[in-house]
Amino acid sequence: MDTSPTTLFNNYEQDFQQIIESIRDKVEENSKSEGVEQRKTALRRVEMELDEADEMVSQMEIEVQGMPQSIKPQYQARIKSAKAELTRFKKLSKELHAQLTRFDLMGGVGGRPIGPSSADDPYGTSDRTRLLAGTALLEDGTRRLQESQRIALETEEQGSDILSNLRRQREQIENTRDTLHAADASVDRASGTLKKMVLRMYKQRFITGAIITVLILLILIIVYEKVFA
Repeated sequence: MDTSPTTLFNNYEQDFQQIIESIRDKVEENSKSEGVEQRKTALRRVEMELDEADEMVSQMEIEVQGMPQSIKPQYQARIKSAKAELTRFKKLSKELHAQLTRFDLMGGVGGRPIGPSSADDPYGTSDRTRLLAGTALLEDGTRRLQESQRIALETEEQGSDILSNLRRQREQIENTRDTLHAADASVDRASGTLKKMVLRMYKQRFITGAIITVLILLILIIVYEKVFA
């Protein structure tokens, strides 16, 4: 399996485009749907998929960091385009959510009642719709908080892994440095030993030369005495 930064980037980008297509379909269905609860459900799914798309963009940014400098700008431009598209759908989602909440509080889409009238509802449609809207906002806030906690935990775990890798790398560097120091000391000792051996060799050569010279002189003296005595 190819795990190069460009391949992973393309995979994340493909997942991002699929999520965006799903969001676009849900937004179109939301605009055509007449049921308030159906539109609420669709918007909640849209917001979940927007979070997933945001996560894909973050993964794309991580992969770009490991790319060669020569190709990095073109992938950064693709990230910029993806961010712009994601921002547009986030803004559209907020607008639809605000519109739906406003219509819900009014008692129906376009001001038309979506249920029994106040006279037929002993609990009060307006109070109930406000309660439902508040509950939906609370659920949305809770879901976002849980998602933020999940991302924070994942980030913390990734940071812990990075610190562990850095710690292992530092230990390896320290071990290598100690090994180099030991090797340097061994080289120094070997160099000193070689110098001593060279000096000893020169001494031995000098002594041997002196002995040979003395022997030659003795031979010459003996020969002289034999010949001229």
